[in-house]
This record gives sequence, structure tokens and C-alpha cells, in this order.
Amino acid sequence: MSENGPERLVIDIQTNTADFAVGDWVLADPKTMAFHRRLDRKTLLQRRTEGRKTHQLGAANVDTLFIVTSCNADFNPARLERYLALANQSETNPVLLLTKVDLADDVNVYIREAQSLQRDLPVVALNARLADAAEALAPWCGTGQTVALIGSSGVGKSTLVNTLAGLEHATQQQTGGIRESDAKGRHTTTGRSMHPIVSGGWVIDTPGMRTLHVSDSAEGIDTLFAEITDLAPSCKFRDCTHAHEPGCAVQAAVKAGTLPVERLERWRKLQDENRSNTPQLTGPRGNKVIQKKRFGK
Repeated sequence: MSENGPERLVIDIQTNTADFAVGDWVLADPKTMAFHRRLDRKTLLQRRTEGRKTHQLGAANVDTLFIVTSCNADFNPARLERYLALANQSETNPVLLLTKVDLADDVNVYIREAQSLQRDLPVVALNARLADAAEALAPWCGTGQTVALIGSSGVGKSTLVNTLAGLEHATQQQTGGIRESDAKGRHTTTGRSMHPIVSGGWVIDTPGMRTLHVSDSAEGIDTLFAEITDLAPSCKFRDCTHAHEPGCAVQAAVKAGTLPVERLERWRKLQDENRSNTPQLTGPRGNKVIQKKRFGK
């Protein structure tokens, strides 16, 4: 997209298009539209998938990541924490959106639990099909801002894209329902797309994603579990695992009832998964190779 509308770039045959993500900004010759170079990214959403040595690129230059879940069985704190770790690591501002509020007996229960997932996390409850949904998200969708939506299938991401972008029926993102038995939806979005927002800015839609493997996210996890990160320096031992060591400030908080034990268990699970999934550089200086860390009994 350019100031004149859609343009087809002329790309050298040696250019690897897998190195580009939706949301990337590039320089091109204005006369020939020949690709010159990609501009440095401000943020990059990416994940490591099973069986791949490199990251799968999600979206670039995203200012705000809308993490979308619905007020039903799809609401899963452990999965939402994975999305938050991804947003934190990429230095993208996370906002949690609660959809299908009309189906909830008490939406405040979901709001309170969502707010407890991360310190100062903005939480917005809305009906994705109503026009006032765009008004509720306006603070993050101004001119010059790029937002992206992530979450499971069937939670209303594509509906929100249609609402924010004001798309006509012919150009709307396809939407789908959910199974009432388990609140799982059908994959109606199979690729990433970018649309201008009516009030300014851009919105990126992503395919539904229920599984997210955590890797390369140590800082993102520290931000997510700030209450544990803040307590750790008060532990007796610097390498405290917060499991069985004497003088553990984190375990003391659990016993005092100020830190839920479930929260600590999810922190430990993400820490272990991140450690085992994050490659490390080994070998002589200047000739390092990526090697998986091995953990065993």
C-alpha cells in the first residue's frame, strides 16, 4: 500500500519473501516500484514452532496487540498468559478484549480475572458486532497506529476487523460461529491481512491460534509475572527456584495468601518451557551455532 493505493513491487529473484511480515514498511523506487530495502522494525511479533530452527514471523510494527477471548469456555488464563508473554517480549502494548459479553451471566467475573493476569493490563469488554466496539477501542486506533488481533478461532477477531475497518459486505473478513459444547470456533481466517481503520491507523487480522509455544521470552515472562519478579531479590538464595528453598520470599507470599499458588505453578511451567525451547549459541567466538538446551533427569 502506498499513498496512491495498492502497488505491486518488483522484487529481485534472490529476495526471500519469508523475511517479510505483514506490517513491514519498505522503500521502493517511485517510478519503477522496484524494491529497495525494508525499513528497521519498531516491533516484531514472532514465535518458534515445533520442528523449525527459525522463528515464524507474525506481524511487524504493531503498536498495540489486542488479545481477544470470549466470555465462555474459551477464557483460559494459562493461554492468555502465553499471548501476554509474546506481546511483552516484542515490546508491543497488550490490551485484553472480552467478547460475547451478552452470553455471560456476570461479565465482571471475567473482567476481574483478566485484570489479575498482568499488572496494569487494560481490559475492555464489548460486543464485537456493535458499532460502539470501534469507539471502545478508539484510544489505541488513532492515526499512525497499527493494531493486531490474536486469539482462538471463533472469538470475534474477524468481526472486530470488519467493525474497525468499516468494510463493506463484499470485502469483509469471513466470520464463523463456535461450538457450544467447548466454545471452539472454526478457522475462518487462514492468512494475515492488513486493513485501514476508518478513524485512522491500521488493523492486522491473524489466523486463530490455540497453541503457542513459549521461547525466547525471558523478559516477557518477567513482565507478565511482575509480582514474582519483584519478590525474587528478597529470597535468601540468589538462585532460588521458589520451590523448596528456606527463606523463599515467593513461597512466603503463597503461604500468606497474597500470591495464588496456581499463578506460581503457571510461572514455573512457562519458565521451564521457555528454557527448554530457547536455543543457545555454542562454539568458539565468531563461529557459534544454535543448539537446543537439553534437560533430563
